[in-house]
Amino acid sequence: MGNNGPVTRPASARAPRLDQVCAAAVEVARDAITEVEPTDIGDHLQAVAEGDRVVTHYFECRMAGYRGWRWAVTVTRVPRSRHVTICETVLLPGPDALLAPGWLPWQERLKPGDLGPGDLLPTPADDDRLAPGYLLSDDPAVEETAWELGLGRARVLSREGRAETAQRWYDGDHGPDAAISTAAPAAARCGTCGFYLPLAGALRLAFGACGNFYAPDDGRVVSADHGCGAHSETLVETPESPVEELPTVYDDSAVEAMTVSRAPGSVEAAEPAEPYGHP
Repeated sequence: MGNNGPVTRPASARAPRLDQVCAAAVEVARDAITEVEPTDIGDHLQAVAEGDRVVTHYFECRMAGYRGWRWAVTVTRVPRSRHVTICETVLLPGPDALLAPGWLPWQERLKPGDLGPGDLLPTPADDDRLAPGYLLSDDPAVEETAWELGLGRARVLSREGRAETAQRWYDGDHGPDAAISTAAPAAARCGTCGFYLPLAGALRLAFGACGNFYAPDDGRVVSADHGCGAHSETLVETPESPVEELPTVYDDSAVEAMTVSRAPGSVEAAEPAEPYGHP
């Protein structure tokens, strides 16, 4: 058999022509919006051809809270008829409409700190951050604990989970780029602090917990190159200043001044004066 070619014609890509009878039915379309008050319907914006003898009229929406939205009323008519009927009435967002953000699964909506007392946060069975406990986790501390106890946790952090956790901690408020860390002296790093408690396992070299009661990161995991002004080796040297000698002060108010004199003629003028014990 020879090639007979295609037996069907391709669909036409011709744009629908605007039907003038349907396009002129502006007031018919306006009267079809009955769910709201007439004042909530604004000016006629445009008429768009949806198909043969099918036109959608757009009206401005003046309802509170719907700025940028439009009433859309679709009308049509049968061939060779001047009577226009209503197909659909709907409220649609326009190009400048204020829309709610797109829907996200709850796993992607959660933020740190959203979990409160009494809340439950189930972990998906296929969470990439976790691996079955019977598999080698590449973390000696985890595997050693499981061996000593004879059993392990059902799931432990996988290599991907540890890398994600380490990066999040390092880039957060307890890493080297935190404001308190950059303001601290260059030598005041947590890895050399006496209050620094290194973590166990694969994260030991990079992270630990702060045990300084007076430090702002007390009880939190910090990176080894994090720092603050409460470093254990931060010693304040007080310079020795000489003690100034104060001048001797006599309180004359407690001393009664007395004048010592002799009566005239009681002593010969040529007689030497008697010593009184003071000048």
